[in-house]
Amino acid sequence: MEYNCGFTNDDKWFRYRAAAIIVEDGCVLFAGNERDDYYYSIGGAVHMGETAEDAVKREVLEETGVEYDVDHLAVIHENFFCDNMTSLHGMDCHEIAMYFLMKPRGSQELNSNSYTQGVREHMYWIPIAELDKYRAFPTWMKDYLQSEHTGVEHIVTDERE
Repeated sequence: MEYNCGFTNDDKWFRYRAAAIIVEDGCVLFAGNERDDYYYSIGGAVHMGETAEDAVKREVLEETGVEYDVDHLAVIHENFFCDNMTSLHGMDCHEIAMYFLMKPRGSQELNSNSYTQGVREHMYWIPIAELDKYRAFPTWMKDYLQSEHTGVEHIVTDERE
């Protein structure tokens, strides 16, 4: 049995996550599901004893049905939020995510048959230039993708109300 790197303690929730930035033809790949009214980055919890790079490759394959190679670690994201929309309702959430830029494949074709918490997921190629028109998380993705970078970026967001 695999164990996720995370814990819940009373009304506190923490998770260590690996996520992918997948760009093809001016679009970035996001996931959505039949329950929630927003889009989210491809990725998920790192398992105990698993590297973040191995976790992102596993998660990308699980969610897209396609193998992508890692280009490089791009962003370390510290995310603080209160979740009022999902099973974490009322929780004080803290997530640390390693975002890896994946190497493009030259195709937006996927073979997705993904479920999260029993709910069917769908993959969406969202044009980067129009990303701010969508309710998509992380909210910094458009600005990040439209600017130049050297090294690993450290981004902290606090969306607690």
